Amino acid sequence: MEWQDEGQLRFSVIGQLLAAPPAKGALREALRQLAAREWRHPGTGAPVRFSVSTLERWYYRARNEQRDPVAVLRRKRRQDAGEQASMTMPLRQTLLAQYDAHKGWSAQLHHDNLVALAETRAELQPVPSYATIRRFLAARGLTRQPPMTTRQTDGTLAAAARLEAREVRSYEAEYVNGLWHWDCHYGSRKVLTPRGAWRTPVLFGVLDDHSRLVCHLQWYLAESAENIAHGLSQAMHKRGLPRAAMSDNGAAMTATEISEGLARLGILHQTTLPYSPYQNGKQETLWGSVEGRLMAMLEGIDDLTLARLNEATQAWVEQDYNRKRHSEIDSTPLARFLASPTVTRPCSDAAALRLAFTRTERRTLRKSDGTAVIEGRRFEVPNQYRHLAVLEVRFAAWDLTQVHLVDPHTGTVLCRLFPQDKAANAAGRRRGLLAVTAEPVTPSPPPARGIGPLLARMIDQQAATGLPPAYLPKDEGDDT
Repeated sequence: MEWQDEGQLRFSVIGQLLAAPPAKGALREALRQLAAREWRHPGTGAPVRFSVSTLERWYYRARNEQRDPVAVLRRKRRQDAGEQASMTMPLRQTLLAQYDAHKGWSAQLHHDNLVALAETRAELQPVPSYATIRRFLAARGLTRQPPMTTRQTDGTLAAAARLEAREVRSYEAEYVNGLWHWDCHYGSRKVLTPRGAWRTPVLFGVLDDHSRLVCHLQWYLAESAENIAHGLSQAMHKRGLPRAAMSDNGAAMTATEISEGLARLGILHQTTLPYSPYQNGKQETLWGSVEGRLMAMLEGIDDLTLARLNEATQAWVEQDYNRKRHSEIDSTPLARFLASPTVTRPCSDAAALRLAFTRTERRTLRKSDGTAVIEGRRFEVPNQYRHLAVLEVRFAAWDLTQVHLVDPHTGTVLCRLFPQDKAANAAGRRRGLLAVTAEPVTPSPPPARGIGPLLARMIDQQAATGLPPAYLPKDEGDDT
């Protein structure tokens, strides 16, 4: 599994301790076992290990944070990040004036000319590194401007061999909402759509491992990431946020919006082995009850619709399944859910969940018209962010009405992006450019036009050698 940042890596390391907290006195041993394992660094890909004290610090920090345990595990950004303290005010003024006079110069050329100029102006010394100059220019949107010019597959065989070579064991989470199972089931009956077509419905279900409580059941017309996010959100609103969740490896189950959404909500997403449905056996048992009891009672309805099926399903699961004694746990799922120890966290509102189940991607800002292309459509970026060469955006592929620009360092939503309206733009109304930085810097008067300081120094050095010119002058004649 790959992680986007160190916060998700750290959460994946200690997430299992949050889903199933060790017994009293057993925390130290659990931390020692984690410290003995190797993990893959999200940036370099190299194997890394963490000490017991580091894991203990992460554990308590994440345990004390109820809403976003991943955020508290991220590496804190330096307070002076982006300030470039080595850039003194005279340097800033000189560089801004130099850029105004030579917008076609590269950052390297700006740096080299500052070094040459600093030899004659003591207030410019010392000149920072090229990287600092480049970051200073990029942070203010001062980029280089070019001159104006005109069936038995290998997977199934491997799964069968693994099942023959490995034992299968039953398991159960110790705490309510310590582990959720979720899956999709294709119904045995078709439903009649408003357009007069018969469609096979898909049942999405979420089951709590410890109590066997069905957190949510709903029928859809397709197994898609959009419907998975819709169903998971309703389960979270009803029962709270779990610590971990397990699903199969289907495309909808492992879609980017789903995996990133679970990570943002601090939920450890685990997947079953390929072609091994027995690992999600509790969910398969639920499907048997759906077909054996619920669907059997709907045999007398010939024109079954999706709305009627969902209405009956909600009544059955809340009044029958969740309140009926379960032989394995010797209790009803609802009673065990309410009476057992829990690791539940409070759920955010609907808007926060909708924003969570999105994908994060990077887009290049089009300098020509201040737009970014997302899923083949252009979205307008507010002009105060025009200095950003690369944008980090969050969106769901099925809903481009909600596209947001986010800070890549903190994940904070900066603004909402809207599709380009060319018809409205044709009216000719244009907003004034907003400042890209809050730091007021008044550039000094631009230098006199002429040869650059670096080249002037080179000419002086060459003349000081006393050598004759390294070329033979040639009389080109008189054009007249």
